Amino acid sequence: MIKRAENRVKDQKKMFNGAGEARMLHILEAGEEMYNKGRVFNHLFLDPGCEIGWHIHHGDGETYYILKGEGEYSDNGTIVTLHPGDIAFVDDGEGHSLINKGTETLEAIALILYK
Repeated sequence: MIKRAENRVKDQKKMFNGAGEARMLHILEAGEEMYNKGRVFNHLFLDPGCEIGWHIHHGDGETYYILKGEGEYSDNGTIVTLHPGDIAFVDDGEGHSLINKGTETLEAIALILYK
């Protein structure tokens, strides 16, 4: 399978009541493309001031791999700053959020796999 850049699914939406909207470029689609093992595999973009609001995962876990920019990450209520190359993981039953408090677009790979 080859997915050409110009044909990939793009999405933009408010995430968990966070400020602004997140933009996503789908890498793989949920279901068959992920062998039914996950529901998200996206290139994520958060402009300055935008965020993915606090939420708890149920039946899955999520990994963020930071590519560009800087983000303030809540790891079950503990606030840490993420930089390019950092990885954040939230397990089933745990919560997190991510906000771009920097001056450039934050880019990350987001992967949600079922437990």
